Amino acid sequence: MSDWPLTKTFRSASGDVRWDTLGEPGRDAVVLCHGTPFSSYVWRAVARSLARRHQVFVWDMPGYGASQMTAGQDVSLAAQGRVFTELLAHWGLTEPLVVAHDFGGAVSLRAHLLHGARYRALALVDPVALMPWGSPFFRLVGAHADVFEQLPPALHGALVREYVGSASSRGLHPAVLERLVAPWLGDPGQAAFYRQIAQADQRHTNEVQHRYGEIGIPTLVCWGQEDTWIPPAKGHELVARIPGARLEPIAGAGHLVQEDAPAELTAALLAFVDQQAG
Repeated sequence: MSDWPLTKTFRSASGDVRWDTLGEPGRDAVVLCHGTPFSSYVWRAVARSLARRHQVFVWDMPGYGASQMTAGQDVSLAAQGRVFTELLAHWGLTEPLVVAHDFGGAVSLRAHLLHGARYRALALVDPVALMPWGSPFFRLVGAHADVFEQLPPALHGALVREYVGSASSRGLHPAVLERLVAPWLGDPGQAAFYRQIAQADQRHTNEVQHRYGEIGIPTLVCWGQEDTWIPPAKGHELVARIPGARLEPIAGAGHLVQEDAPAELTAALLAFVDQQAG
């Protein structure tokens, strides 16, 4: 989409990944990972701010946003962790700073702890990291994805708009909401939306959460204090498990902190990234 073009392609085992960079090549690398059911578009303001002093890498996970969506595609957290590890190697990044939201948190944690991906520092924003996770709606759809996939397009569109909108505590601008929903509309998008929910499995965080004590890099955990998707108490629990981690509460923000409190989140991330870079 022209308002947030991802001009480059990486061919992964889970499908083509669309990605791009912002900022001057050769500067300290910062990689931004999105969550579900979103895309790298949610990082646009943060990415442009960081790109003033860093080289920023953005990507859409396979099955999301502008990346490839196909029947039978493996879009599980396990697959995304492998893809992210391969993508870092493709970019030639040995120790980037990583910033990850929601499912992207689990993806970055799996890549680091299971696949040997090395980071200089890690910032997690309302991440999926500790069981239990998933709203009642998320679990209902996951158990009956084949039924929901058959919804008439108008009903599906209304459901996705309501679901995506609920990630914000302040309400999304209509244009932003439509931009976030657009990839999930139409035949490929509708199937992809239910596919990624059906493949979400708590065992993929269970496999790594007992190892958070092994994380030996600077870690920042930001959490929207009005998050109704993952309770803010999870932020305190996560920080207690990661040695030296620091919690940054973001007042007035829901799960989609990037849209609810972009200035506050950007300021926190800029300060953390600048401190660790160089």
